[in-house]
Amino acid sequence: MCGRYRLSAKERYLRDHFGIEEEVSWQPQWNIAPTQKVPIVRQDRKEPKRTFGLVRWGLIPFWAKDASIGFKTINATSETAAEKPAFRDAMRQRRCLIPADGFYEWEKLDAKQKQPYAFGMADDSVFAFAGLWERWRDPTGEFVETCTILTTKPNALVSVVLDRMPAIVKPGDYELWLDPGFADVVALADCLKPFDSRLMKKWPVSTRVNRAENDDQECSQEVSIANIAQSLF
Repeated sequence: MCGRYRLSAKERYLRDHFGIEEEVSWQPQWNIAPTQKVPIVRQDRKEPKRTFGLVRWGLIPFWAKDASIGFKTINATSETAAEKPAFRDAMRQRRCLIPADGFYEWEKLDAKQKQPYAFGMADDSVFAFAGLWERWRDPTGEFVETCTILTTKPNALVSVVLDRMPAIVKPGDYELWLDPGFADVVALADCLKPFDSRLMKKWPVSTRVNRAENDDQECSQEVSIANIAQSLF
């Protein structure tokens, strides 16, 4: 799964990478957590342009009776998303890109201890998770937009730590993935394959990232595994 990630890139770089013409508003965050507002990139349905917006992380299907389902839908399994009631409509009509420049996963060391690792591109560049978005009307009549991150099988780098990883869309597939008029889920599956591990890197980080209220550069700074091991005994 993917339960925490980082987006520390400058606004201008986000615009350039995703081909967004309008201004974007984003303050760097190093420990983004579920239920927070996160940036997504969408394709406008009427014009040939991409838009940048903030939505709540944790997808609430349009038919949901209340918002609580969003706590269980921060991720969607890519292999079954087109069949699951919570995701199937969005998979066909409401796909998005979720910008990031790092994500975190935890390796289980023993019954009580887990070691967090950060993952990112080898050149530290921005990338994009495959996402789905929805618009839900709350009991007061207000619309709430939400999203989920699709997951896939892990590549060689992530598999050492966990048995799933976020689906990362290659830049060459952005146009297809965002196209709201394209609904061939079989063809879209090619966008959701494990990302090439040779283009990525991983490094151990401190347990500071475990707490969502900690949101600073220290969350993603590399730490020494030797020092961590000594602290466990």
